[in-house]
Amino acid sequence: MRVFQYDIASIIEGYTQGYFLMANEGEGNVAWYSSRQRTLLPLDERFRYPKSLRRVLNQNRFEIAIDRAFTEVVEGCANRDTTWISEELKGIYQALHGAGWAHSFETWQGDELAGGILGLTIGGVFVGESMFYRIPEGSKVAMVKLVERLRSRRFQLFDVQMMNPHLARFGAYVVPQRIYRQQLNYALQQHCTLL
Repeated sequence: MRVFQYDIASIIEGYTQGYFLMANEGEGNVAWYSSRQRTLLPLDERFRYPKSLRRVLNQNRFEIAIDRAFTEVVEGCANRDTTWISEELKGIYQALHGAGWAHSFETWQGDELAGGILGLTIGGVFVGESMFYRIPEGSKVAMVKLVERLRSRRFQLFDVQMMNPHLARFGAYVVPQRIYRQQLNYALQQHCTLL
């Protein structure tokens, strides 16, 4: 863990070195974190999703948007009993968004935000920070559509930081830090854009 410095260039530099930001539980202070293992979401044929979700996708119930409601997505990701997204981190995400690094990948049902994924794009890397939903399947559809988007834009790495059962259902896997750094360095040399 390193002491956090609030500066866009140093934040991006931290992510390119394999660190990520979190607020300490209870205190809310933002700090850098890393881990011996990193969780990635595959952008190849290893990506999968539940069959029940295929029916939802075929129904075309959701519309996809990018950055239409960035602030709302950040708030949605932070709105839970225990969150690592503090007020300071919300401000950092807003600054990163204003500088073109942070994005929200959203699902909509009519005029209602159904769900979304908050993340950063650096070179050919998408760093997934958090996700949420308001309408069932909203975030799952966002995940599938985001992977399709990343593939079509030739992104090389979808970093989701830490494993959980939800991500495992999509084929997420863990790699040692050494392998992660190699893949990260390669992906950072790519020139990709989400938009």
